[in-house]
This record gives sequence, C-alpha cells and structure tokens, in this order.
Amino acid sequence: MMVWTRIRRMTAALAVLGATAQIVVSTAALSAETTTASQQQPAPKPQGAQLRAQTDWQAVLDEARGQTVRFNAWGGDPDINEFIERVAAETEGCCDVVVELVKLADTAEAVARIKAEAAAGRKTEGGSVDLIWINGENFAALRTADLLWGPMLDRLPNARFIDLGANPALARDGSLPVDGYEVPWGLSQFGLVYDRAVTPEPPRSPAALADWIEAHPGRFTYPAPPDFIGSAFLKQMLIMLLPKEKRPALARPADPAKAPGLTAPLWAWLDRIRPAMWREGRAFPPNGPALERMQADGAVDLGFTFHPGQAASAIASGLMPASTRVIGWSGGSIANAHFIAIPANADAKAGAMVFANMLISPEVQAAKLDPLIWGDMTVLSAGRLSAEDRAVFRDIDLGPAWPSEEELGPAIPEPHPSWTDWLEAEWARRYLAG
Repeated sequence: MMVWTRIRRMTAALAVLGATAQIVVSTAALSAETTTASQQQPAPKPQGAQLRAQTDWQAVLDEARGQTVRFNAWGGDPDINEFIERVAAETEGCCDVVVELVKLADTAEAVARIKAEAAAGRKTEGGSVDLIWINGENFAALRTADLLWGPMLDRLPNARFIDLGANPALARDGSLPVDGYEVPWGLSQFGLVYDRAVTPEPPRSPAALADWIEAHPGRFTYPAPPDFIGSAFLKQMLIMLLPKEKRPALARPADPAKAPGLTAPLWAWLDRIRPAMWREGRAFPPNGPALERMQADGAVDLGFTFHPGQAASAIASGLMPASTRVIGWSGGSIANAHFIAIPANADAKAGAMVFANMLISPEVQAAKLDPLIWGDMTVLSAGRLSAEDRAVFRDIDLGPAWPSEEELGPAIPEPHPSWTDWLEAEWARRYLAG
C-alpha cells in the first residue's frame, strides 16, 4: 500500500522533470539554457554525429506530440504501477505525449498479441502495443521473429549515461545480443527474503533449503510458474543442483532429448520438498507479490525477489518488519537486466522513444532506486553522470535492509531463454496435472 511519505518522495524526486522539460527533450548535447542542478555548466557546441543526433531527436519530439503510447507492462505491483503512472504524467506535461499503462498478468500475453497482429498482416503498423516491458524468453520470441523496431537505443539522448561495456547484462538479454532493439531499464538479481528474527541463518543452497523445509513443515512455498519469480526459482535451483561441468549446457538451447536427464536432479529435489511445503505443494501463490503478502501475514517464512531493495521497500511501506533482509545464494545468484522495447508494428514509435528516454534519465533512475519508491537498481554508469547527479544517487538512503555486495554475492547469467519454456511446461505437467 502506497504511504504518503512515498508519494511525497516520488513527487519531490520527479518534480524537476516537469519544471525543466529539457531533461527529456534535450539532445545529445545539452542546452546551456537548461536550469537543472546537473546542467549548470555551458555545454559544448555539438558537432558531427552529435549534431545529427540532435536534429534527429528534435524530429522525434515533433512527431511525438499528441501521440498516445500504450505501454504494456507487468502490473502485479501497485507501487511499480504508481511509479510508471507518475512518470507518465510528467511525460505528458512536458512533451504532450500521453502514456496509457496496460497492466499485464503475464508479458507473454502482449507477445502473443503482437505475433497474432503480425500474422494478420499488421507487421509495421496498426499494432496494439507501442512499448513493452520485456526480457528473457519474451525478448527472444519477438527478436527472432523480427517483430521489434530498431535499432533505436543510440537515438535516445539519455542513452549516453549507459555503459554497455561495463555490464554484460546490459548488452545481452539471456543469450541474445540486444543490438539496440531494447533499452535497459533496471538491473535484477535473484535473492532470498527472510526475517532475521525468525530465520537467523537463512538456507542459501538447495541442500540447506530442503533440510530447512523439512524441519519447518508448511512454512515454505514458491510462486507457480510461469510467474517470473517462480520460473527464476526453478532455474536457480537447477543451476545449483547441476555439477559445474554440466552447467554450460544451460547456455545453449534446450534439447528435448537431453533436457530430461539434465534436469532430473531438479525434479528429484522438488519431489523431496513437496510433502513439507505449504498445503503439501498442491497449491501455489500466483505471483511474487502474493508470496510477499503471505510472508507478511506470517503464512510462510521465506520469500524470493529479483529486487535487492525489496526488503527495504517493504519495511518503508510498513508491510514487513524492520528485521527483514534479502540475501543471495551460495555460489552466485541469477542476474539480468530488464528492458523496454518498441514493437515493429507500433503506431506511436516516436512517443514511445520519448517515454523510454524519460525512463532512463538520471532523475527517474534515481527515483526508481529509492527504496521508498521502488528500490530497483539503476542501469546508469556513475562515471558518465555529472558530479551533481552522482551526488543525488550517493545521497539516496538505501537503509540497513539493502544487501551489501558480499551479502548479495556474485551474479550468474540466466540459462538460454528456451530453458524457461521447457522448465515451465515440464513443471506444469508434473505438479499441476490432475
């Protein structure tokens, strides 16, 4: 539930956007007339490719005016929805671009719609999606079918704050190169949510977790795949259960002939814990927020998240006790970036670019990092920010519940996107059928 403090903090963090529209409409060379704190020094006169980018961006702004962008995004978290709608309001105020948030239960819904529209002949226009929050197997499905528009990342002025070479997760989505067809929006790492007062020593390996579940019957569950938290749990356990010499197979497309043998340790492990799970593993929460509510209500003791700041955010909102923490898995946790992309048949491509540029601005990225607002890690490189903008990020109070790098541990890559589809289908066959 959104608290008034969070609303005030969000408004304060984003108010500068409406007051200084050039934060969004700025070109690759910032105007010396801009009055934000991060733009006090006169900008050099643009030249060459920089000048061409400036001219192109002004054309984008002109075309975008009056457009309505239908932003299809997972809508399961009210706080994230509130954040998106607040940024959308600022975008409309400064750029005359209306952003309609289309809340999805599963991103695959929008992917299927885009595919159906293309199959019906609407490949370059007439689509129902102008911008989509996406990554992993959903990006692979659209990119391999040539249903995304681009490359367009380097056309966004605020993309200059992103260093693709600094983090491989920004340049590759799963096993596929992004190649400018997606805009990085946030970073994620899969962690365990626990209450130190209840579970002082959280189980951080499959063996330790299985022992803990059996010692605490009825106190553990996970979201049902294809919810992305539930699917991530399957992938995390599979990686840790496999011997290191077999893990490289997960970076390649899933082979139906070999997948059963490779995943056998996962199914054996899930079969072991099932009788001791909440409702004996015969019912599952539908998604991550539902699991978080169960944990907050005391129905279970452990949760999962892709946002290291989730505990800090839940504490700030009053949902979780102050002793709640997030910690990574022994040996490393799945990490990735989440992106936004423009379908090839979008009707409001210019407006979508304007909103995408807004979402990667330093002001919005700083607001997004704040645990009182969202607690999602930024994709911006500190070395590319002004001193003033670096100070804004540095001054954000992450709180004691935000995990240290040591607590979060090393990041490990996602398996090939095809593994997600295979694991979800096999999990449903084993645990939902009948």
